[in-house]
Amino acid sequence: MEFKKHPSVGEILIQQGVITEGQFKLAESEKKATGRTLAKVLIDLGFIDESRLIKVQSDSLDMPFIDLKGFPVDSNLIKLLPEAQARRYRAIVLEESADALKVGVVDPFDLFSVDEIKRTLGKKVNLALVREADMTAIFDNTYTNDEEISSLAQELSTDLVDTGMNFSLSDSNASAEQSDAPVVRFIDNIFSDAVKNKASDIHIEPEEKQIRIRLRIDGILHERIIKEKRIASAIVMRLKIMCDLDISEKRIPQDGRFQMTLKDRKIDVRLSTMPTPYGESMVMRLLDQTSIDLDIGALNMPPAIDARFRMLISRSHGMFLVTGPTGSGKTTTLYSALNALNKPENKVITAEDPIEYRMERINQVQVNTKVGLTFSAVLRAALRQDPDIILVGEIRDGETAEIALKAAMTGHLVLSTLHTNDAISSAFRLVDMGAKPFVVGSSVLGFMAQRLIKRVCTHCVENQELDHQQKALIRAIADTDADAALQAQYKHGKGCHHCNNTGYKGRLGVYELLQMNEALTTALQKNDADLFTQIARKQDGYEPLSKCALRYAMQGITSLEEVFQLATSDRMLTGIEADEAL
Repeated sequence: MEFKKHPSVGEILIQQGVITEGQFKLAESEKKATGRTLAKVLIDLGFIDESRLIKVQSDSLDMPFIDLKGFPVDSNLIKLLPEAQARRYRAIVLEESADALKVGVVDPFDLFSVDEIKRTLGKKVNLALVREADMTAIFDNTYTNDEEISSLAQELSTDLVDTGMNFSLSDSNASAEQSDAPVVRFIDNIFSDAVKNKASDIHIEPEEKQIRIRLRIDGILHERIIKEKRIASAIVMRLKIMCDLDISEKRIPQDGRFQMTLKDRKIDVRLSTMPTPYGESMVMRLLDQTSIDLDIGALNMPPAIDARFRMLISRSHGMFLVTGPTGSGKTTTLYSALNALNKPENKVITAEDPIEYRMERINQVQVNTKVGLTFSAVLRAALRQDPDIILVGEIRDGETAEIALKAAMTGHLVLSTLHTNDAISSAFRLVDMGAKPFVVGSSVLGFMAQRLIKRVCTHCVENQELDHQQKALIRAIADTDADAALQAQYKHGKGCHHCNNTGYKGRLGVYELLQMNEALTTALQKNDADLFTQIARKQDGYEPLSKCALRYAMQGITSLEEVFQLATSDRMLTGIEADEAL
C-alpha cells in the first residue's frame, strides 16, 4: 500500500479521547529525554495498553494487524533486511508476492523508517502492524551469528595459509592482544551461539571436504556446515590448549575440561576427542553454572514421587540409585538430593568423574583412573573419613557395587547412578555385577529411573485428533486408566519461529520410582524376574515411565509422539500394531 500523510499517533489518540493533552505533552517530553518512540512511552506510562493502541492505528490507517504468535515466518524473507536495519526500523519482512513484500512494522507513523525500508528492499512494500515484543523474539531466533561464523572461518583459513599456525595461548581467557585472533573469535562465536540457544552439547566433526558443527538443543541436533576444512586442526589445537591436553597426540581419545565466561555467565565445558579418518572429532558438554537450580522442587516430579523421593533420601542409611541413559538428568537429580542434605551436621563425600557442580561444605573427589584413583578406591578412602553421606558418580563394576552396598549396610546413606533402562531391571543389574540378592534387598532403599521428554511449544500448540492406532497405544500405556486417557484433549506443536519449527521448546523429566520391600527381595533371591516385575507393578505409587509421560500428554504439556517413543519397547508397539491390523 502507498503511505499517505496522516495525523500523528498522539493527535489521533487525543481526537478520539483516548488520552488528554496533558498526557500527550508528558509523553512527548519523556520521548525526547529517553529516545523511545511515542507509542512505547504512552504504553510504559500506562496511558494506553498495546492492544488498544494497535487497534487505533489499524483503524485510522486502514492497515491490517498480524499476530506473529504462530505466524509461519520465513527466515530467508526476514533476512532480506539486515539485522541492524531491521532492529533500528523495527520492521520484519513477512510475505512475498509477485510484485510486493508485506512488511510488519511497529510504528507506521515513522515516515523516515518506512522510506528506508522501501529503499533497502527495492520493491513495493505493503505495511502491516505487529507487536514489538513478538517481532524482537523472532529476531533473536532468526538473526544468529551464522554469517559472522562463516566470515571468521574464511578469515581463519586465509590466516593459516598466509602465516601458518602459531598457538601460544595457555588458558581459556586470551589476553587483550590475543583475543582478536581469528581462531579465538571463531570459537567464542560458536560458544555464544550455543549458550544463546541453551544447547547442552557442541559437536565439531571434520569430514573430507567440510566441518560439521552441531548443537544439541532440547535433545535434538541442529547443524551448520563450514566449508573451510583446513581450519579443523586449528580449532582442535586451540580447544586442546584450553583444556591443557597433549596437542601432539592425535591417535588416541583424550578428555579434558575448562571454564569460560560469556556475558557474565560462567560455563563449565567438558571436552572429549575421538580420532577419525579426517581429523579429531570433538564433543563438548556445556554446564551453565549461573543458571543451575538444585532445589528438588525444580525437578518438577509428580507430587507422589516427590514425597517418596524426599522420604527415601532422608534415611540415615541405605542406598538410593538413579538410573537412565546418558543425558537423562541423573546427575542433576542426585545433586538436588545432595543440596537438600547439605547441612552442617552431615559429612558428605563424593566420588565423581567428572565433578560437574561445585558445592560448598561437600568434599568432592575427582576420579583419576590413570593414577589408580578409581570409584572403588575413592569409596574405600571415603569410608575412613567418617562420612554420613556418600555419593558415587556411577556404579560401573562389581567391586564398586560391593563396597557401596556394604557402606549402605553399615550406617551410611549412599547415592549413586546406574545405566539401566528402568527401575525394575536395576536390582537384577546389581546381581549381575556379583552382588548377593539378599544384600541388594536389605541395602537398597529404592531405584528411580528417569528420562527427559520435550515440552510442546506454547506458541504454536494446537489440538491433536487421535487415529485408531494411537488410541490402541494409549489403552496399552494407560492400562486401568484408559477411559480417562482416551477422553483427554492431546496437543502438539505445528512449529514456529519460537521453537525453530520443531513444535517443541524446553524439556521436563519423567520418573519411575520403585521402593524395595520384603516381597521384592524374596523374588530377587529366587532369581524370578517375572515375579519381581509383577510385584513391582502392583506396588502402591509405582507407575512406569511411559505412564508418567502420558499424564503430561493428557495435560497438554508434551505430545503423544514423545510418549510413544518412551513406551517400553518396540516389541510391545509392534504387537499392538499387529493386533489392530487383525
